[in-house]
Amino acid sequence: MTATLTPAPAAAPPAPERDPKPVHRLAFFALLAGTAVLYLWNLTASGYGNEFYAAATQAASQSWKALLFGSLDPGNTITVDKPPAFLWVSGLFAKVFGFSSWTVLAPQAFEGVAAVALLHATVKRTSGPLAALFAGAAFALTPVAALMFRFNLPDALLVLLMVAAAYCTVRALEKASPLWLALAGTAIGFAFLTKMLQAFLVLPALALAYLVAAPTSPWKRLLHLLGAGLAVVVSAGWFIALVDLWPAGSRPYIGGSTDNSLWELAIGYNGLGRIFGNSGGGGGGGMGGNGNIGFGGETGIGRLFGASMGPEISWLLPAALIGLVAGLWFLRRAPRTDRTRAALVLWGGWLLVSGAVFSFMSGITHPYYTVALAPAIAALVAISGRELWRGRAHFPARTALTAMVAVTGVWGYILLDRTPDWAPWLRWLLLAVTALAVLALVFGLDRRWVAGVLVVAALLGTSGYAVATAATTHSGSIPLSGPRSQQGGGMRGGTSSAEVVQLLKTTDTEWAAATTGAQSAAGLQLASGRPVIAIGGWNGSDPAPTLEEFQQLVADGKVRYYVEGGRGGGPGGGNEIGEWVAANFTATTVGGQTLYDLTG
Repeated sequence: MTATLTPAPAAAPPAPERDPKPVHRLAFFALLAGTAVLYLWNLTASGYGNEFYAAATQAASQSWKALLFGSLDPGNTITVDKPPAFLWVSGLFAKVFGFSSWTVLAPQAFEGVAAVALLHATVKRTSGPLAALFAGAAFALTPVAALMFRFNLPDALLVLLMVAAAYCTVRALEKASPLWLALAGTAIGFAFLTKMLQAFLVLPALALAYLVAAPTSPWKRLLHLLGAGLAVVVSAGWFIALVDLWPAGSRPYIGGSTDNSLWELAIGYNGLGRIFGNSGGGGGGGMGGNGNIGFGGETGIGRLFGASMGPEISWLLPAALIGLVAGLWFLRRAPRTDRTRAALVLWGGWLLVSGAVFSFMSGITHPYYTVALAPAIAALVAISGRELWRGRAHFPARTALTAMVAVTGVWGYILLDRTPDWAPWLRWLLLAVTALAVLALVFGLDRRWVAGVLVVAALLGTSGYAVATAATTHSGSIPLSGPRSQQGGGMRGGTSSAEVVQLLKTTDTEWAAATTGAQSAAGLQLASGRPVIAIGGWNGSDPAPTLEEFQQLVADGKVRYYVEGGRGGGPGGGNEIGEWVAANFTATTVGGQTLYDLTG
């Protein structure tokens, strides 16, 4: 076998492969239409999805300050425990179209369609239209992608921005463009404002690909990377500076932080705390790495294949790893600027760095985090599969391709067998199609239909599970893909009686009520449409509002009721605000819930 599967020039890379056939353009539009149907169909069946973030979207639709900072209520007491970029999208959407279940969930679906389109465009520039179509389809049909692009969590926008950064990097590689590389850095900066340090996990891969393959001198490559790093700092740092410079007394408390600082939130609870387990002010420590299915399962090299994360992301993961190793080996003697190898370095570095962090992080970890791996896995299988198919006349390439197909079918069978009562016929059909594809490769059949069988064998298992995901409603804080339990150990928003909700609707104070913990506050706020103070933020442990601040709000007549029973403690349960309320106001029972009239 020759050293390269795809001939590559010794100097600058050729112009990107174009798509001369209208059928490819039609297939691309069909891909986007199918993705839109998968992500938008019956979307509102999940209600408000994650009520914690839905309440923040509701607040953003009513207050520009709440939109800017990501506040949990329009009165701006405390923010969510993440930066607000994804809420800027849903909040503006709700401002324009009105707050509803659809405006809460639809932005993520549109972000998913855009991410698929961008991944297609990225892969097409290095590997052509057919590989791009496969990559887009494999990405769209990853179960965790079908989950996250139908649910209101930050990960949807995070993935879109990271794919945008990859696209800009690939464009920068073509002519060593510092502008495109700076745009990649800008996308990562805004990804930081979506989910903080997780956005930086792809930076090593983007930088390495450019450093290795950009068609210019080493010093210019380094200079361009420094410019891109500056773009990251500026695009992420402006909001951190804004929060620090804004008077703390006139903005909401930064939820999840210990010192009312966005930077501390990034380094602590949403940064090192996630990796090492010391979660800081955001709470939830001790529920991470080695917890139940909803918290990622046991840490270690097999975590991505385990009961928690495996059904979310690992359908094509073995094939991606085989393809990465085979592709890099066969292209080891290609020119430095070879675009195919650069693409393998980019997507392979993305997968290996992010996959290693997800596998070994011991802090708060959820299965749906793995959606960040989906673009890399899809791209690697598409790019390496295309190269190996082109080199199938050579025994080593055909052997590697056969291994990719065989391991995908066998692993898909194992994953489907973990839910034996759901569509048992699918796993047997998958084995049959895989056997046919393997036999065709072993006997060297060179027919067009063989390629179609390979595609079906690769996507049958993951697509079935993705459709099951889209057909299932999801709620709570830890959704799971497929026909499994949707809560996975997560927490739902607080439930409230109709009588309490009706009582809150009649209030005319700045806040209708206060309760401990954002889960309970979110349920009350969504049901009544009136602002509710989430004392202590996500789990009731944040120092906001303080007892003195709450006493002043009550003295000023700005809060009508205190509702007992919120997460994080109540009167007599260690919560000083609750204890003060219980000691100074009279409790009444409404609809089975205890509340206090703070104006009496």
